[in-house]
Amino acid sequence: MKLSELNPGDVAVVRSFDNLANDVRKKLMVMGVLPNTSVTFIRRAPMGDPMQFEVRGVSLALREAIAAAVNVEKLA
Repeated sequence: MKLSELNPGDVAVVRSFDNLANDVRKKLMVMGVLPNTSVTFIRRAPMGDPMQFEVRGVSLALREAIAAAVNVEKLA
């Protein structure tokens, strides 16, 4: 599933990236969004974009289009 498909409170593990420009992929990795890393979806902005996630204890805001390019595996 995609990172953008999570519901608030869901925890998932990053598996791979789809169709991201190298600079965007590199920026995500610098921020800690790496394969096999746990990500918690916190909330969406009132208009739906951006989305707030917690990765390695840090709060990140990602646009929905970028979150839609990150493949994750939702944890039970």
